[in-house]
Amino acid sequence: MSEPIDPGVIELAGRVFDLARGGATEELAAYLDAGVPANLTNDKGDTLLVLAAYHGHPETVAALLERGADPGAVNDRGQTALAAAVFKQSVETVRLLLAAGADPDAGGPTARQTAAFFDLPAMTALLDGGGP
Repeated sequence: MSEPIDPGVIELAGRVFDLARGGATEELAAYLDAGVPANLTNDKGDTLLVLAAYHGHPETVAALLERGADPGAVNDRGQTALAAAVFKQSVETVRLLLAAGADPDAGGPTARQTAAFFDLPAMTALLDGGGP
């Protein structure tokens, strides 16, 4: 039987996830630099990177990647940060994730499937190495 998690740790984790969602790059980076894991996940399997990408914060995505966040992590629903960025049509975030090695065919639906489903030709072109 595992020990219960300290309520202070739970509160800190919640704050860190809120920073990723809100794009508070500098404050989030300070927590990461102080030892919060870059690949921390919440109860849905969302990483800080998935949340930052979904909420449209390329600067936060860049800071997370610089600190070792896994661009290929998949949440409990099969979603990746790249698929989230494609859904949000964030060219800058898609480019950052691709440069970091994110796979357009990982997860489900994949980033490529997301672009096709929502009829986002500019995102498809970007995933194929071209685009805006």
